[in-house]
Amino acid sequence: MQLPDPALVVLVGASGSGKSTWAATHYRDQEVVSSDALRGVVGSGPHDLDASADAFGVLETVVAARLGRGLTTVVDTLGLDPLKRQAWLAAARAAGLPVVAVLLDTPDTECRRRNAARDRPVPARALAGQLRSVRDVRPVLEAEGWDLVVAVAGVFAEPAPAVTTETAATDRTSSLGLRSFLQVSRFPWGEDPLAWLSSIARAADEAGFAGLALMDHLIQVPQVGRAWEPIPEPWVTLGAIAALGTGLELGTLCTPVTFRPAGITAKAAATLSALTGGRAFVGIGAGWFAREHAAYGLEFPPARERLDDLEKAIVTMKALWASGTKAYDAHGVALPETTSYPRPAAKIPVVVGGSGERRTLRIAAAHGDACNLRTIDEAELERLIGVLRAHCDDVGRDRSEVAVTVLDLPVVGRDRDDVWARVERHRGRTPAAAYASRTHAATVAGHRDRWARLAGLGVSTVFLATPDLDGPEDVLALRGLNA
Repeated sequence: MQLPDPALVVLVGASGSGKSTWAATHYRDQEVVSSDALRGVVGSGPHDLDASADAFGVLETVVAARLGRGLTTVVDTLGLDPLKRQAWLAAARAAGLPVVAVLLDTPDTECRRRNAARDRPVPARALAGQLRSVRDVRPVLEAEGWDLVVAVAGVFAEPAPAVTTETAATDRTSSLGLRSFLQVSRFPWGEDPLAWLSSIARAADEAGFAGLALMDHLIQVPQVGRAWEPIPEPWVTLGAIAALGTGLELGTLCTPVTFRPAGITAKAAATLSALTGGRAFVGIGAGWFAREHAAYGLEFPPARERLDDLEKAIVTMKALWASGTKAYDAHGVALPETTSYPRPAAKIPVVVGGSGERRTLRIAAAHGDACNLRTIDEAELERLIGVLRAHCDDVGRDRSEVAVTVLDLPVVGRDRDDVWARVERHRGRTPAAAYASRTHAATVAGHRDRWARLAGLGVSTVFLATPDLDGPEDVLALRGLNA
């Protein structure tokens, strides 16, 4: 549920319901007009009930002035007086602003507990009257003509949840304890690109993959194909896939920070989240393919600068996805406001791609939700996971907050003969045994055994890209990996 901005927002709830906490989480201090705060200005403190009349006089003056200037105004009072509500609503209508009522639906016991902990609690009889009024107010609000009436769960053990309603993606964890994403890196789509993409996405959904990821390159990379083979712009393509209505999580692996300003990537991902009900993620990295930058007239700074930009990009995206429209100034990023709509429908995980031990893994530990590593050698993978966890300890972040994901590029065959036929087809000038070892060439059962070892190392998600992805039947042949 998305709140309009600018708007008049009137909070409705009993004392202790969490109105001020909610307002502070979603709006700048200057946007919130609080009767408690004004009691502290004109009286002895925020709970000086003797100063209420003077405080409300000031409140009405401030509300009128802000509405007259067309500014977002959050009225933080009990909101239980219908005459006051109607007066605010009429003033906002006259100013041409949308009107929103936010009802704090907090259990009575919690309101009473918080009230009792105050230095000057509201008298028990008065609080009981407020709680009765709150129970009866929803249908009254619905009839008053508000553009939007939002009920918010008001038990805030931590800062209030985001304004957006989080829609969790379908849990598709296999019996190994892993989730797998199909990474589409080559696009042999023939004469009907959209039909091919749709068939691949539907097959991935049917095969039990948790999500689908697209590479983000401007020219096909030599590890996958030839430069003149198609490789589509990922965010446009993901938008088309989103329209299919699958249960797949959708995102990139990985978007180079050099391609787009971080704010533009944040906007694209938030839009995808809104379109999919919260099933978007962002894989992001420092970029590495100099050729595509030169071909498209893009700067390709030295690695140190790209890594600096990677860290700032993650910080910028998360600031823009956060609730409210507050200014942001931290971690080397300064934004005068964070007005970014649509808001994501759920948290957007940021997967940091790369294995650089000194900077990349530290950036992932400090700011990422996951770190994506390669799976060529299990011993090396285990060592890199140890480095990542050491960085988490060093920056003071719980290790469990940064998931370990891997990019797996295997050859998968139906049986031993099919496995080696595929090795011969793709190995080029590489010796067969070396290519088979590098790609972990095996049947589905063999790869499940290997994935079980990855799970034992602490891997939570596998991004899978095979060299044989020609059509939906190739995707469906992988379904056993997700059992």
